[in-house]
Amino acid sequence: MPTLEVPGATIAYEDGGPPPGHPDAPTVVFGHGLLFSGWMFHPQVAALSDRYRCVTVDWRGQGDSPPTRGGDYEMDTLFTDAVALIEHLGTAPVHYVGLSMGGFVGQRIAARRGELLRSLTLLDTSPDRESVVSAVKDLAMANVYRLVGTRPLQGAVLKLMFGPTFLAEPANRPTIDGFLERLERCDRGGMRHAIIAVATRKPVYEELAAVRVPALVVTGADDRPTPPEKGRRIAERIPGARFETVPRCGHSSTVEQPETITRLIAQFLAAVDA
Repeated sequence: MPTLEVPGATIAYEDGGPPPGHPDAPTVVFGHGLLFSGWMFHPQVAALSDRYRCVTVDWRGQGDSPPTRGGDYEMDTLFTDAVALIEHLGTAPVHYVGLSMGGFVGQRIAARRGELLRSLTLLDTSPDRESVVSAVKDLAMANVYRLVGTRPLQGAVLKLMFGPTFLAEPANRPTIDGFLERLERCDRGGMRHAIIAVATRKPVYEELAAVRVPALVVTGADDRPTPPEKGRRIAERIPGARFETVPRCGHSSTVEQPETITRLIAQFLAAVDA
């Protein structure tokens, strides 16, 4: 997996390269949600890689990106990491797709460095700061995870990350087990910092009026951490943005409803590039 050196951190990413016969194909950069890595977009990459250069990033301390040397995981720092990666790729403007934490980053890119983007797709994310109650719970979870790992937290984490429909289907158990296994392998200190950064993030709602790129906002109907009203607030704030709700879907929509999410993204990107 290639890496990019940025101030204070090493960022791992996967780059599928241009599709055969299409060296100038647009690039799609995918930014994952908290507790995940680029693997959560594998269904979308598989479906889109014949038309786009697909790049997935692992945020600091998650996936194959090691924990930082200075402990800086703030959303504004991840924004600078994402900008550095896009500039490193040399293919701007790119389509950006971000879920949850990746969406926190994507909103900042679109509002502050819109010239780097062709379009913005935001999945299961929010423009607001975390509520006090949720932030306290997240900080407690971060400290427990740092001390003893995921096992005492699995039930609570799964109910946050996935909707009840997905959790109730026995066929999804291998995917859930794969998520937990990957999470257990992560550096605990790095993940603790990442959770704290999400729990204490600053809002970006006021910045969204400056976004001028085409935007698609999608939220699972059963998303607990970022319910549909959060996505609707984003779409109402960004001029011309489109909002969609996915039934029987929780927070990790690319994993829970991969066909639906892929279809929505593919149709949106095709319309933007037409």
